[in-house]
Amino acid sequence: MKVVIFGATGFSGNAILKEALARNHQVTILTRDRSSITINDSNLTIVEGNVMDEHVVAEILENTDAVIQCLGIGGKGSGKPSVFISEATKIIVEQMKKQKIKRLIAMSNVGAGDSIEFQPWIFTKVILPFFMKWLKAIIDDKNRMEPVIMNSELDWTIVRCPNIVAKPAKGSCCATLDGKGLKMSITLGDMAKFMIEQLDDNAFMKQAPSISN
Repeated sequence: MKVVIFGATGFSGNAILKEALARNHQVTILTRDRSSITINDSNLTIVEGNVMDEHVVAEILENTDAVIQCLGIGGKGSGKPSVFISEATKIIVEQMKKQKIKRLIAMSNVGAGDSIEFQPWIFTKVILPFFMKWLKAIIDDKNRMEPVIMNSELDWTIVRCPNIVAKPAKGSCCATLDGKGLKMSITLGDMAKFMIEQLDDNAFMKQAPSISN
């Protein structure tokens, strides 16, 4: 499958890229600095450019079967409000619609959308707003991003992730729509595997599962 990945140079995105290549997908990525990618694979095409440039996005999407959006703001970011991910998503979605590309898998956070209901009261009312302001800024932008995708008429899946940890993959993943069985973390490898599996699996089409180990 021909896949474009936006955000492939980040912590999560790089793992997703490696998983896609391991499954022999033909992958094109967009990066502002091609030297940040050290992977050498015949199935990988690297394009240098800015995701906020609609002309660049339009060009990279040509003849693509599916898109993975796993953009980030650089770790925890600055803690200040940001609209980068939601605004970039608007551009990606619009260009996908113009080119009639239907399948979109996007990374979000547990705590975005209705998954905030899965969190304990003390987390949502005390810890998040007062002690994890950096995460609140990220979730706020994911709350702007998710409706852009959900209202797009694309064949979307939004994957909401908890804390992603750089530990060996456990080989199992719990995906829930109602919060049952949801834990606090998921390994990097298990997250990447789940994201890539959605390219061929329609079980969560137009749904937003929360995943964890």
